Amino acid sequence: MLSDNFLAIVTFLLPGFLSAWIFYGLTSHPKPSQFERTVQALIFTFIVQIFISPFHWLLGAAGNIIVLRPWDLMSEGFASLFLAILLGITLAYFTNSDSFHKQLRKIGFTTRTSHPSEWYYVFSQKVTFIILHLKDGRRLYGWPKEWPVEPGKGQFYIMDPSWILEDGTEIKLLKLDGILINVEDVQWVEFVKSDERRDEKSDT
Repeated sequence: MLSDNFLAIVTFLLPGFLSAWIFYGLTSHPKPSQFERTVQALIFTFIVQIFISPFHWLLGAAGNIIVLRPWDLMSEGFASLFLAILLGITLAYFTNSDSFHKQLRKIGFTTRTSHPSEWYYVFSQKVTFIILHLKDGRRLYGWPKEWPVEPGKGQFYIMDPSWILEDGTEIKLLKLDGILINVEDVQWVEFVKSDERRDEKSDT
């Protein structure tokens, strides 16, 4: 009896878990604890259930043109999974594009972004050349093709790299496509102004 109830609960929450799995798979937000994920699955399942009735009506209207299959428990299950996938993709899109929070910031409702951290927001919005100040005193200039999602772990992949000496002299590493740098070796990051970036692009 207990196993049957557990299976029924898991089946009921399956659309919510699917939405959460898609959301965290398509965004850089860290996965929360198991309890928080269960609560999120419950919320996402509730949202899916809200749209089941309108979706049923929409399919019924479409059934006047083309008949797919009668509406039953299996049809409702497939509809729930479809809506769960759509919900996860939609939430991921608005999170990655920051479009919803952008509108909220315009009306003064919040000052936050939808991104997981300030680090992620700056790197995703400031698309430009950077200078990595390494802990050993060296400075590396280049294009951040890949960068860590979190400031404490991961690697930078710097394309078109150049070492910048203390006197400002730039040593271009023309034979290299890029350099992989551990974020733990970086003390801080400088972002080059967009005009300078355009000048660099025009020279190449």
